[in-house]
Amino acid sequence: MEHVFISGNPALDLAATLRSRRSARVDVLDSPQQLDAWYLKSGIVDVLSACRAADVTRAVEVREAIYTLVTARVAGDGYDRAALALLNDAARTPPATPRLTPDGRWVEATPAEALSTVARHAIELLSGPDVPLMKECANPECTRVYIDRSRGRRREWCGMETCGNKMKAAAYRARKRDAATVAAH
Repeated sequence: MEHVFISGNPALDLAATLRSRRSARVDVLDSPQQLDAWYLKSGIVDVLSACRAADVTRAVEVREAIYTLVTARVAGDGYDRAALALLNDAARTPPATPRLTPDGRWVEATPAEALSTVARHAIELLSGPDVPLMKECANPECTRVYIDRSRGRRREWCGMETCGNKMKAAAYRARKRDAATVAAH
């Protein structure tokens, strides 16, 4: 399955690896290879030691803690203590450390270091200035939370190429159907 990075923050993108939480749940992190690919494609690391099943289990636990905390924050609710403890514990591990090389930035990491980096992104997000910019996608089937940096802060969907196109096409079909119904009477 293809990984998508449109949320504006690696922690939000990790939380979105469980898609369609309200209906036909699709878990993108279903194998160590998928977790490897996510870390590499996210830009968190350039080289990663191979993930194992235990790394996937831990990443999924942290992903769910991030989602729980983010959705509570968006709703204005208090934080779940177990989710806080899990996120803070993941962030305690030393993060992936970038190095400057003659070719630019380079990051080699273990899965635990990569996950710590994502957990630290979540902590910075949830305690920083982007909190008022977090929104959940307006597509009822999508549960992705994203940072709305659009002018006027009127973005409705996580992405036009995904949910935006689907929702606009559905609205167009509904208008055409309604117009045909009115014309038939």
